[in-house]
Amino acid sequence: MTKTVLVCDDDALLVDIVRFRLTSRGYDVDVASDGGDALARIEARRPDAIVLDSMMPVMDGMQLLRRLQENADTRDIPVMMLSARKQEADVVGALALGASDYMVKPFSPEELVARLTRLLEQAE
Repeated sequence: MTKTVLVCDDDALLVDIVRFRLTSRGYDVDVASDGGDALARIEARRPDAIVLDSMMPVMDGMQLLRRLQENADTRDIPVMMLSARKQEADVVGALALGASDYMVKPFSPEELVARLTRLLEQAE
């Protein structure tokens, strides 16, 4: 069965790159440009994994991650944080909140796909 990945980022070019890489590997990709939109999409169609930017309008990635972790129906969805924030406190804070992995921008799209594939395999 095709896995669905929700990509949450307000950078349209980055979203296009990630979407292209994931769809070329057989993933179904849904997109949200802010945390509020992401939450609505998650409630409407539960994704198998989420790629989440930490800095977005309306509700930032850390707020969304916290909301996902507080909900028993969503806390087990693997979340890959993708952020320009590279300070140790940011990385450790996201992992402590429940992120499954953390990548710093700029990033390798191939590495993102490899890490995401591993997260999905571990979640099965």
